[in-house]
Amino acid sequence: MKAAVLVFPGSNCDRDMAVALRAAGADVTMVWHKDAEIGDVDLVAVPGGFSFGDYLRCGAIAAKSPVCQALKRHVDRGGYALGVCNGFQVLTETGLLPGALMRNAGLKFVCRTVPLTVATSDSAFTQGYNAGRSIALPVAHHDGNYTADAATLSALRDQDRVAFTYGDNFNGSQNEIAGVLSENRRVLGMMPHPERAVDAATGGTEGLPLFRGLVQQLADA
Repeated sequence: MKAAVLVFPGSNCDRDMAVALRAAGADVTMVWHKDAEIGDVDLVAVPGGFSFGDYLRCGAIAAKSPVCQALKRHVDRGGYALGVCNGFQVLTETGLLPGALMRNAGLKFVCRTVPLTVATSDSAFTQGYNAGRSIALPVAHHDGNYTADAATLSALRDQDRVAFTYGDNFNGSQNEIAGVLSENRRVLGMMPHPERAVDAATGGTEGLPLFRGLVQQLADA
């Protein structure tokens, strides 16, 4: 399985993402934000960090970069995409996922491990978990309060497109949403960091099933 990890000025989880994907068996390339093409890959990963210093709005400037135009073409062709933390913000800013990530309810940056529930196992990203399973992943964000209008929230619920929910809704996200899927279930955005939980020596391994399941499915496709 071939994957590309996008890199913006201010990205700080790009290497973590590459390490996690390689540990799961993926062939990974790094793609700079000024590149107009991504290449022939199965998955594009948009990592966490503070792209362009989070100026204007988190992910807003990155969403206008040449590489994000290539990302949209990749998704339009049916390719897979994973956005984590700032990457989730970028995916909403590009319109590839619905909703927006607003300031945390407490108006504070939160960096700690939080409890999550796997809301669905019906996707390439979550098939490595049983629906309803409780896991714990790190978060590190100031703008992770998932917000959407009533129609969008209803669609996400009715179409089983909520991937993860918070057990402790520390940031105020509507319906405790921590991650959502696109309509075709090939794009996932999530605020928690699975790539920071793939090694027992550095924070646990509860993120590893996401990467292993994803790589296995795309390798078999």
